[in-house]
Amino acid sequence: MPWMIYGANGYTGELIAREAAKRGLRPILAGRNAATVEALAAELNLPSRSFGLQDESALFEGLQDVDLVLNCAGPFSQTAEPMMFACIQNKTHYLDITGEISVFELAQSLSSKARKAKIVLCPGVGFDVIPTDCVAARLKETLPDATHLTLGFDSRSGLSSGTAKTTVEAMKLGGRIRADGEIKAVGLGYKTRDINFGNGTKFAVTIPWGDVSTAFHSTGIRNVEVYIPSSAKSVRMMRAANLARPILGLGLVQGILKSQAGKVEGPNEEQRGKMPAYVWGEARNEAGQTVVARVKTANGYSLTITGSLAVASYILMEKNIPGGAYTPSKLMGSDFVERLDGSGKIQISDV
Repeated sequence: MPWMIYGANGYTGELIAREAAKRGLRPILAGRNAATVEALAAELNLPSRSFGLQDESALFEGLQDVDLVLNCAGPFSQTAEPMMFACIQNKTHYLDITGEISVFELAQSLSSKARKAKIVLCPGVGFDVIPTDCVAARLKETLPDATHLTLGFDSRSGLSSGTAKTTVEAMKLGGRIRADGEIKAVGLGYKTRDINFGNGTKFAVTIPWGDVSTAFHSTGIRNVEVYIPSSAKSVRMMRAANLARPILGLGLVQGILKSQAGKVEGPNEEQRGKMPAYVWGEARNEAGQTVVARVKTANGYSLTITGSLAVASYILMEKNIPGGAYTPSKLMGSDFVERLDGSGKIQISDV
């Protein structure tokens, strides 16, 4: 069945394309930059296509005879919407590796259209948000009446240029949490607490991670926050940056910052092998009962490679998946992260 990696010439897209070829898979490599896409496809002996996402007719033509697209072209706030609508029109399954809340919410809003088209929409099939989503689902299974969910991870994966550009876009939006079922805007550096992610207790701060959207759709838990390790100095800088957010949102400033972000290079294979990630979650019910989950995984980029290919292969092999919008745990099960290379078992405790 023909399938496509769009954005195959980007840092993460290329990693996924190389691993796919290594496994004997035959994805079509695609993107806007014909020269780089064609060069990579020639090296890997894979087919290629070149098209942008702003021309609807070119986009629809580019998806002809394609059963599944794995979108690796970020920022996904710019690429997900046109690609999702084209996939619905063309009856093509849609995956991506985003961590952007707006993209997850868009997919959920299009669930009925995807259902009618009999296709799967499943953004976030990478480190954003496979491990945290699986931890959330496992905590819900352990404490079914949970009302509050807190998630977090300690990952020293570094940034690719695409991730850096997404971070620049996120700065102008501030923080996000879910409170009483609704996504709520909060300041950068909104809350701090000490967390043992699985490698010692660390000072941590809230971030607007994708689970603010996905964990609710996976578990129904109406209060969600996500944390990463930080320093007190970094938190002070984040809070100070709240005053500059109107300036950070200006097109000129965004352009300058994204130009600098485009120069960032992601970690190499040796570096990725030395940087595992630690994922943590805590669920609490109205009675005050608390359960904690932890799992150690491969480096975030390495998990994104294996996770995205696993989901793509599953959808292409399974013929009877009901159409609609999914989260990774809803599609693949709460044990999905445990089945990926470099991951351990999710450990449940009360501390």
